[in-house]
Amino acid sequence: MIRDIVVIDEEKCDGCGLCVPTCHEGALQIIDGKARLISELMCDGLGNCLGNCPVDAITIEKREADDYDESFVMQQMISKGANTIIAHMKHLKDHQEFDYLKEAVGYLKANASTIPFDVQSIISEVHGHGKPKEEAKSDCGGGCPGSAAKTIDRSAFVGMAPTSSSVRQSELQQWPIQLHLINPRAGYFANTDLLVAADCSAFAHGDFHSFIAGKKLVIACPKLDNGQEIYAEKLVALIEDSNINTITVAIMEVPCCSGLARMVQIAAQRANRKVPVKLVVIGIGGDIVSEEWL
Repeated sequence: MIRDIVVIDEEKCDGCGLCVPTCHEGALQIIDGKARLISELMCDGLGNCLGNCPVDAITIEKREADDYDESFVMQQMISKGANTIIAHMKHLKDHQEFDYLKEAVGYLKANASTIPFDVQSIISEVHGHGKPKEEAKSDCGGGCPGSAAKTIDRSAFVGMAPTSSSVRQSELQQWPIQLHLINPRAGYFANTDLLVAADCSAFAHGDFHSFIAGKKLVIACPKLDNGQEIYAEKLVALIEDSNINTITVAIMEVPCCSGLARMVQIAAQRANRKVPVKLVVIGIGGDIVSEEWL
């Protein structure tokens, strides 16, 4: 599929770091005095970093993207130096992309004789990567921790008593959930059912978590969100690259909210894989107005 990818002109880059905080995915870091794209997998191509580069060293390149190949990425990054490799692998670990991390380690071991730095020290540093909670809270590093991908293990909550008999347990299985912030190729999306929900729907429907149960969640507002052109691309990537099984769209009955349903339908039509799409319309009073397969 065609993807927008960040390209950095290292001759222009002066390492100022202004681009780093604007990368929602944490895919940009300053390493050895230059901005580096440490994870093409995580780059959403939105281009927030463009307007923050005072020397115009960052551009967006639109190109046909092959299936993500971690070994190829490692091969390309060798020339950037050991620190870039370490940052890339730590980023995979932070985002729980453990299959790709295992592949990266395998590549380093298999090619240790031709790699111009100590492979074992890199692997040891990555495996020992981690900070005390107090330090982690104060350091956003290569991207704010609030947008770092996490899987939520609901089995840990089984058997725990709720704070009151009327409180339902959360069904949320992953973080982040805002469509701008999610990585559509994150491992936890693979072969799952997806709920695409309008921002207001969770506040209107009293039992909203019944919709989330057994699904991964993304949220968006078709009226107020900026940069919505990336939404359809992410939805196509979820269908094609993560092989999601079904999509449920939960919207409000107000006219502006129907744009989210159209966005999902367009993405489903564009994708090479076909998936069933179910539309749930919620009334302002919290009732279910309608449910139908589109």
